[in-house]
Amino acid sequence: MTPRIRKLLDFTFARRQDALRRDADWSGLLARFVAEGIDDETRARVGLEEMLRAEGGRPEFLEGERIAFTRTVRQIPELHTEAEMDARRAAGTAFGEKGVVFNITADFAPTIRDGLEARLGELRVRLAQARAESDAEGASFCENAILSVQAVLSLAGKYRDAAEARGLHDVAAALDRVPRFGARTFREALQSLRILHFALWCEGEYHCGLGRIDQYLLPYYEADVAAGRLDEAGALELVEEFFVACNRDSDLYVGVQQGDNGQSVMLGGVKRDGSPAFNALSRICLEACGELKLVDPKINLRVDKDTPPEIYRLGTELTAKGLGFPQYANDDVVIPALERWGYEEADARDYTVAACWEFIVPGCGMDIDNIDAVSFPGALDAALRAAAAAGGSPDYDAVEAAFLAEIKRRAKALAVKYRHVEILPGPFVSVLSAGCIERARDVCKGAKYNNFGIHGTGISVAVDSLAAVRRIVFEKRMVALGELVKLLDTDFAGRPDVLAEAKAAPKMGNADDRVDGIAKRVVDFWGHAFDGERNDRGGIFRPGTGSAMYYIRHAEEIPASPDGRLSGQPFPANWAPALDAPVKGPVSVVRSFTEPDLAAVANGGPLTIEIHDSAFAMPDGVDKVAELVRFFVKRGGHQLQINAINRDTLLDAQKHPENHRHLIVRVWGWSGYFVELDKEFQDQIIKRVELSSP
Repeated sequence: MTPRIRKLLDFTFARRQDALRRDADWSGLLARFVAEGIDDETRARVGLEEMLRAEGGRPEFLEGERIAFTRTVRQIPELHTEAEMDARRAAGTAFGEKGVVFNITADFAPTIRDGLEARLGELRVRLAQARAESDAEGASFCENAILSVQAVLSLAGKYRDAAEARGLHDVAAALDRVPRFGARTFREALQSLRILHFALWCEGEYHCGLGRIDQYLLPYYEADVAAGRLDEAGALELVEEFFVACNRDSDLYVGVQQGDNGQSVMLGGVKRDGSPAFNALSRICLEACGELKLVDPKINLRVDKDTPPEIYRLGTELTAKGLGFPQYANDDVVIPALERWGYEEADARDYTVAACWEFIVPGCGMDIDNIDAVSFPGALDAALRAAAAAGGSPDYDAVEAAFLAEIKRRAKALAVKYRHVEILPGPFVSVLSAGCIERARDVCKGAKYNNFGIHGTGISVAVDSLAAVRRIVFEKRMVALGELVKLLDTDFAGRPDVLAEAKAAPKMGNADDRVDGIAKRVVDFWGHAFDGERNDRGGIFRPGTGSAMYYIRHAEEIPASPDGRLSGQPFPANWAPALDAPVKGPVSVVRSFTEPDLAAVANGGPLTIEIHDSAFAMPDGVDKVAELVRFFVKRGGHQLQINAINRDTLLDAQKHPENHRHLIVRVWGWSGYFVELDKEFQDQIIKRVELSSP
């Protein structure tokens, strides 16, 4: 790391940029929107204009930086009042989260290549066509998109002028070129990406991924190297500066917890033609993350059964540093899964992650990949209570069938709930989305792919619970089903023998066919629970094994569960062993969690494994963990994330956070600083790693 980057890193990590920020009062703007009845699309455009106008009032430059743009206004304009949104929901309109475009990855490549001036030219031609065809909606889109692009260019111009006035002539020269015109150098491409990504957040989109940067930035890197303008060390310095900049404003981004901001990149995999995609820039990005040790951007690494061992080792070296990434995605599973869901082959090969781990195709996916979730333990609890109220079940098979029927019922209810979903407009993000200018329609109206993803929360808890019910009620006949349900409401009070038997029942994570066989049936059923269901955008519903924040929320909705989990205890994050399940080791965990066919549940949701950091202290520690990842991929796993954590360190960090500000953990689909998490999330992570401690 060069001294220049070290200085920028220290400045950013210490959050000295906070001193550059100011508050903005947008209440008058919102009041005007309401009073004048301004339409959604115009609100989005005016909100962006006002936000960028405020940002342009005081451009800031950090000492030594070569890639500019730092957020100075804390608040983004609110475009709708709570009363307006509540009224829409009351009238039957369904929204995803805040209702805006989110969890997407724009198609940055064409605009970095061509410049926004080229997009303006296309919009003006399309506007003339819309007017000639009396297409009022199309004309409105083009008009708002043109003004949005001009607002971004105006801000870039103000930064350029300010840089020139301060004697930062090289920064000014770059901003004089991009993003108005196409980038010619690697530095200009990074600067253009910084501005475009910055503008999306200012428009109100959130969880905006960066996509396959090692693919769309590679031509600029290679051209610079070929021309002698840049060497590998210089490219590493520029990538590190860009990555540092991703952390400069991240605390202002929307998320459930600090760090949950969706700034993810995807590296490696295959190209659209199927040839290997890992390249010199992929390697540089991994090296940059290893040196910086920051939570952003989150690194995802695409691999397959033919990926060279060296690439697995490079990824594992990051894991060993305690970053909680890379997160691995298996092309051998994901690409065919996307094709079965209707994605064209070239698009499927070009997949990235939307924010955390949900798969999406850059630019042409308006998929809402985390629109809701089904609680598997909640479904089992409901099925058990219904059976108990009916006098019990004749055998275990009837219990399992009732559980699956409840899963189907809940899936159907979600399909009905989200049959029609409204998304609020984003004129600027539409400019960066494939096909919007040609159609003269905002991306909120739909894109090439419009699928909705549904998480499956606590799958292992439900599977372990089914195994426990079979053992306690039908094999050992310790209690009747109705008695067991009553015990769940009291945390097994008065029956320690039943609780002990529940905990001793087979658990996922031990390569035990008695429970893994149940998991295979449950996952197969879940993979087809939405067959035949479509939303009114023509999209399907994609089931997955992820949990997002629901592993905390859903666990609060039910009492104890038959596997021995007590009330109030959270579920595991994503596709992972239950928190109290004693497992033999990571190899057994991989065996269990790759036993089901995961292709049908590839919406996203990684197997999450905690490995004690002492494992990496051994001479062959990195190689062994890299082999574990390869084993997972060859076994047909879809997604994997590994945490290298020390329980004692986490406990000390809770007591003395000031001593552990750099401690990074993987939370669910993202990495964050442990000391910045709410205690309930900290406690869940500590519980996760207890069984990994030597």
